[in-house]
Amino acid sequence: MTSSTITALSPLDGRYAARLSHLRPLMSEQGYMHRRVQVEVAWFVALSDAGFAEFKPLTPGARTYLMGLVKNFTPADASAIKEIEKTTNHDVKAVEYWIKSKFEARPELQAASEFVHFACTSEDINNTSHALQLKGARDQVILPGLDALIVKLRVMAHEYAAVPMLSRTHGQTASPTTVGKEIANVLVRLAAAREKIAAVRLLAKMNGAVGNYNAHLSAWPDFDWEAFSAKVIETPEPLGLGLAFQPYSIQIEPHDYMAELFDAVARANTILIDWARDVWGYVSLGYFKQRLKEGEIGSSTMPHKVNPIDFENAEGNFGLANALLRHLSEKLPISRWQRDLTDSTVLRNMGVALGYAALGYHALSVGLNKLELNEEALAADLDASWEVLAEPIQTVMRRFGVPGAYERLKEVTRGKTVTAEALHGLIRSLEIPQAEKDRLLALTPASYVGKAAELARRA
Repeated sequence: MTSSTITALSPLDGRYAARLSHLRPLMSEQGYMHRRVQVEVAWFVALSDAGFAEFKPLTPGARTYLMGLVKNFTPADASAIKEIEKTTNHDVKAVEYWIKSKFEARPELQAASEFVHFACTSEDINNTSHALQLKGARDQVILPGLDALIVKLRVMAHEYAAVPMLSRTHGQTASPTTVGKEIANVLVRLAAAREKIAAVRLLAKMNGAVGNYNAHLSAWPDFDWEAFSAKVIETPEPLGLGLAFQPYSIQIEPHDYMAELFDAVARANTILIDWARDVWGYVSLGYFKQRLKEGEIGSSTMPHKVNPIDFENAEGNFGLANALLRHLSEKLPISRWQRDLTDSTVLRNMGVALGYAALGYHALSVGLNKLELNEEALAADLDASWEVLAEPIQTVMRRFGVPGAYERLKEVTRGKTVTAEALHGLIRSLEIPQAEKDRLLALTPASYVGKAAELARRA
């Protein structure tokens, strides 16, 4: 551990820095600068192809060079932009000046340098850059993290599809299920939430200071700037930005899509909080054991303990993520009149919110891979809970019109230790067909699982 990680104010860049190495290039300030350079270059190249007499199409060599500025962007480039910002005190202008500095000794580009950032307000660059950052984070971190969990849950659901387990509703013994079916419940919910995240359209605008193309039209009144902006935004990368066009905005893109995305991620996280707590409980009941790696300590003072720390870590990180995601989704769509600056500092924390979510996915994945099913504990719990068969017995009694079925079973089972013998005695006394008696007599808590196994395998 280096001094920088020890002294980091945020654990995302301290204790957990190594786990977020895949997110940092996308959502850090360096990642933000990188995307700004990408947007500026895409706009500049597109302008050269717009048919303006004053800006002829760029040569293939110039295009390759400009694309190289994006493709080969380095931490040193980001530092150079920060140095320029010390003078400009404006981060977007610093990017513009850095790009222009790269035109030195290239007469073709120098001659066209005033078309860098042409007619753009800072937010034309910022909102598109934010969308590109979120695109990268969603595609490279969030969805892969969820997909890994979905794959693991599906494997577990199918593997344990037929392993019976006592249910607990309101903390009390209830109709049995199977381990696989309970995992399948989570799997189906998470898969649906994952699709909601993937389906959010990432919007961007490039329409000037208040969304009306004022500056653009002052230069070329007869040019279709709206169609041009849409083309730059929607053309796939690397020639365009590969985003969805937002035709209506004030100075800033309204951020409604961000709220939709963050709410969708928070919903998936909530499902996983629910699952982390349930697994924690199953470990407590002894349904699952946990494997320790060689040399790992479960408790500093109690040698026998293996604490479910990964599920606790996941729950805590999902909670932090959701607190930030909900603030982002509630705050970002609100801006006074045509622009206020309250979104700017908040947007810089998108990576923090997604970072905590990514930590949660990692912790939960580690925890799930440590689990070993304890079928003996599951069987013992079921064998001590014959009262759960009161439900099928009274349901069959109702089918054959036996009066007071519910009340008779309540008298036999509620508040009492119910044995197989007591239930079998009741069954034998019932005035129902012998075949139905035999079927009920053959029933055990472990076999009373309905379609659980089928449902688990189908997920």
